[in-house]
Amino acid sequence: MQDRMEVILGDITRLHVDAIVNAANHTLLGGGGVDGAIHRAAGPALREACAKLNGCQTGEAKITLGYNLPAKYVIHTVGPVWKGGTFGEDELLASCYNNSCKLAKEHDVKTLAFPAISTGAYGFPIERAAKIAIQTVDDFLAHSQLPEKVFFVCFSQRDYDVYQAALAEILRQKEID
Repeated sequence: MQDRMEVILGDITRLHVDAIVNAANHTLLGGGGVDGAIHRAAGPALREACAKLNGCQTGEAKITLGYNLPAKYVIHTVGPVWKGGTFGEDELLASCYNNSCKLAKEHDVKTLAFPAISTGAYGFPIERAAKIAIQTVDDFLAHSQLPEKVFFVCFSQRDYDVYQAALAEILRQKEID
């Protein structure tokens, strides 16, 4: 799986991939952080398309076209708000990644890019989130040919370093197993 997952530093709205994932809110109508950036880059047609989806529950995912983005699709998923870790946050975050991968597969997405879901305003600890993200995607890829390549896109150097460490740890553990 090592060649199918990569951590990169950059702006997810500028990536030339088949689909990017949006860390959306329940309305899917735009917000702050990566959600706002994706909506601004995609243009008003994205908001119009999202308005027809009737929102999204935490852990679920929905798909639209990418409109003015270089990506063909945007997969919208709603991550959990961190409440201390005893309210199913880990499972809900894993569901975001798993359901996004399922939608990508259903739409023949070969290249998929994820942001660090729930780690901004929703307060999910980045170290914990990175491990969940990478492990969940790795588990999905072990049983699926698509997507062929998954990028974890980090906006800050600190997040990049955390994700790189988590990827290395998971790959190291697989070698031991």
